[in-house]
Amino acid sequence: MRHKIIAGNWKMHKNASETTQFLNDLVNNMPTGKEVEVLVAPSFTNLMLATQMLEDTNISVAAQNMHQAEGGAFTGEISADMLSSINVQTVILGHSERRHYFNETPALLANKVDTALRHNMRVIFCVGEELKDRKSKQFQNVVFYQLKDSLFHLPKEAWEHIVIAYEPVWAIGTGETATPEQAQEMHQFIREQIAHHYGNLANNVTILYGGSVKPDNAPTIFAQPDVDGGLIGGAALNVADFTKIIEAV
Repeated sequence: MRHKIIAGNWKMHKNASETTQFLNDLVNNMPTGKEVEVLVAPSFTNLMLATQMLEDTNISVAAQNMHQAEGGAFTGEISADMLSSINVQTVILGHSERRHYFNETPALLANKVDTALRHNMRVIFCVGEELKDRKSKQFQNVVFYQLKDSLFHLPKEAWEHIVIAYEPVWAIGTGETATPEQAQEMHQFIREQIAHHYGNLANNVTILYGGSVKPDNAPTIFAQPDVDGGLIGGAALNVADFTKIIEAV
């Protein structure tokens, strides 16, 4: 069901003591009276710590990645069953950094999505274009094929467990941010493509914006009708900034 989400993707930041301090501060400073789901995505080494610390709170924990196989000789990888066993029920897949640095293909990501869904996990699936795609006006085609090649094989009922995160690659960690109008244009386009393939269920799909979201630009971005929250990077590493972004919903 479509609802508001603010998710903090910590990437390769924060050791165990820093994670403990951050989560204590976040719990003590969480905004009240907001109808929004808050997630944090620490590194793999701190997932169990986070789930234990947040067990009796309204803050959820997500994993930043997951292997597509159920198990096997895959040194250094983490399976869906391992995540489920420590009460992590949400996983981020398809982030541009995984696509770029680790050569994750649409077919591979489709397999990862299928595996996550078999384990009743929720998937935050990232899509987004590079600057060259934006300049050549191919950005809608790029995002369409990212959706089509990794998600449009799913049956309708699977979409109950899918959240989309639109992250223009040119705005991730660069300080550049899509204008509210650009964000709305792409979020509306994504919802229209889902509707074309699946009908009215598109109205129930949560679509997040990511890409240099900060406290000062969050209110205007989140005010757009098809933007349901954010997948936050750098600003999610600072409790004051992260809570201000939550307040902006």
